[in-house]
Amino acid sequence: MMDLNTIWFILIGVLIAGYAILDGFDFGVGVLHLFARSNHERRIYMNAIGPVWDGNEVWLLTGGGALFAAFPIVYATVFSGFYLALMLLLTALIFRAVSLEFRSKIDSQSWQKFWDWSFGLGSLLSSILFGVAVGNILRGIPIDENGAFTGSFGGLLNSYSVIIGVLSLVMFAMHGAIYLTLKTEGELLEKARKWASGLWIWFIILYLFATIYTVFESPFLFEGTMSTPLFWIFFLLFLISVILIPISLKGVRYGRAFLYSSVAIASIIGVSAVSLFPRLVPSLTDLTYSLTAYNASSTPRTLKVMLIMALIGMPLVIGYTIYIYRVFRGKAVITDESY
Repeated sequence: MMDLNTIWFILIGVLIAGYAILDGFDFGVGVLHLFARSNHERRIYMNAIGPVWDGNEVWLLTGGGALFAAFPIVYATVFSGFYLALMLLLTALIFRAVSLEFRSKIDSQSWQKFWDWSFGLGSLLSSILFGVAVGNILRGIPIDENGAFTGSFGGLLNSYSVIIGVLSLVMFAMHGAIYLTLKTEGELLEKARKWASGLWIWFIILYLFATIYTVFESPFLFEGTMSTPLFWIFFLLFLISVILIPISLKGVRYGRAFLYSSVAIASIIGVSAVSLFPRLVPSLTDLTYSLTAYNASSTPRTLKVMLIMALIGMPLVIGYTIYIYRVFRGKAVITDESY
């Protein structure tokens, strides 16, 4: 039977995966928005995510709150060590959100161009920073025996984390392109399909390269992992899903392609979680200094109370998400109330 620490480790992973899947295609659409050729095309892209983007970001807030409640030492260490990176991420998210609301308020080409760039660059920077953060966790960050961060902002921009950041960017762009196949039609649909197919190739190349790099950069992730059945379950899910993505795109089964893309993202996070467990933040200084689900958790009573709250709240969030997507399913159209 799993203990509370393991359950909360899993719940944090589920929240991160949910955020990566849902806000990931938002980021991807924003990145592709940079390559739109007409005002109509840009508006279609914005309206494709318009009804859902703010709900998707609830998963980020929930994940942050859950991390603070369940593993406060991890929250303190990561948020202090990644302070400047998080400020950049928040700035990118703010400009991205504001651009959606402000772009169509004034009928001015320069005004709209400014917010178009804000939307696109905010999405691009957010995609990369998400991967950089994950890359640093997989690599380990410099923390001492007291769990205090001893590194610098520059140290977070190492070659491994940057590669994971680029992988994250390509993955989200592919995910966003697949989402656009569900929300566009005609010429834009064909463009989205071609983008998705091309980005899938780059995603596979970068994933293979990043995996090989990980073997040499973070060998501790593979210690005992291969003998864990859960690792192979996630790996097989990833392998099957990435194979079925181009098959579904070619067969004009875009809903399935989006499902497989979502499974691939969740599987990558699952493989990473299994490889890390029970570590939440490996120490680059000395692995014995790592913050784990046991030495960095709240009290058992806190974990138990928070679990009860999570069991009540998470179904509401999931139900709300499903409802919104059902209401706003179908192709994106431009109306007087559109972005």
